[in-house]
Amino acid sequence: MTSRHAHDDTRWELGPLVGPTGAHDHAALSTPVPESSDLAPCLDSAVTDLTDMRGSTVSFTVRPDPESVTAARHFAMCRLVEWGLPQLADDVGLVVSELVTNALRHSGGTLSGRPGRAVRHEGVYGDPADPLGSAPSAIRLRLGHDTNWLMCGILDASKSAPRRREPDYIAETGRGLHLVDSFSSRWGWRSLTNGKVVWALFSTC
Repeated sequence: MTSRHAHDDTRWELGPLVGPTGAHDHAALSTPVPESSDLAPCLDSAVTDLTDMRGSTVSFTVRPDPESVTAARHFAMCRLVEWGLPQLADDVGLVVSELVTNALRHSGGTLSGRPGRAVRHEGVYGDPADPLGSAPSAIRLRLGHDTNWLMCGILDASKSAPRRREPDYIAETGRGLHLVDSFSSRWGWRSLTNGKVVWALFSTC
């Protein structure tokens, strides 16, 4: 895998890196990431296309199941092949895995398939073996692309901001957003009427 760490690439008019960048960045173990603001028009439009299912956007519903991260990654890999972008497979696959894992852990579901404390009983997955719908409100993976970029995003029902943690390279968890930051050109999040989207942008050039 190769990092596409290109936050200052002026071709994309991406502006500064999301979140705090001063010496106090890691003063706390967990820091909420500010919502993306003042995005360049092209980037703002791409995020809107992703959330509103416009243009080339495709969507995949993530189930609260132990295999859901693998299924989401497989869906992304298949779309990359269809779009002729296999060179992005390693970076996009890693970022999708991290974003899906974070959404499952923090929006009411669990990686074991059992509901968390924030579960809303809506039957959103239509599982006949689970008529009460004991699953979090649907988590969706979205992918969209244009000539020079690809964007992926995770939509979930939580209004809470993603939290950047002090990286611990020995622990098994806690490095997710640092990996997303390292392997995408830009990432951020936007609040929505029924939750939020966390998105990541990749250059296809």
